[in-house]
Amino acid sequence: MQVSCPAGGEDAARAFYGGVLGLPEVAKPPALAARGGVWFCREEVEVHVGVEEPFRPAGKAHPAFSVDDVDAVAKAATAAGFPVAWDEDFPGYRRFYTADGNGNRVEVLSPLEG
Repeated sequence: MQVSCPAGGEDAARAFYGGVLGLPEVAKPPALAARGGVWFCREEVEVHVGVEEPFRPAGKAHPAFSVDDVDAVAKAATAAGFPVAWDEDFPGYRRFYTADGNGNRVEVLSPLEG
C-alpha cells in the first residue's frame, strides 16, 4: 500500500511505521530513492511512503493493519505520542484509529477470540 508524506516527512513515517508498528525499513531502488520517501516491509505487508506536494493527510481513506495484540500496539502508539481512538462498531474485532507521523488515518485491529 502507499501513503503520502510531505517533503522531509520520512522521519515522522519512521517513528510510526517502524517505531510503533515495528515494520522494518527496506532500501528503495536508487532511482526511486532520489524522489524521497521511505519503504517498510515485513512478510506480506509492504508500505510505501511517498513524497507528495502539495501534501494533505488522508482523513478518510486509510490502511488497516491486523495485529496479534491490538492493546500492545495502542500502548506503543500512546507512548510515542500518537492518538488512539477506540471504535466498537466492527463486530468481531477490537480496533482503534490513529494517525501516522504525517497525519494520515490508520486503522489497527485484531479479531476477538471466541
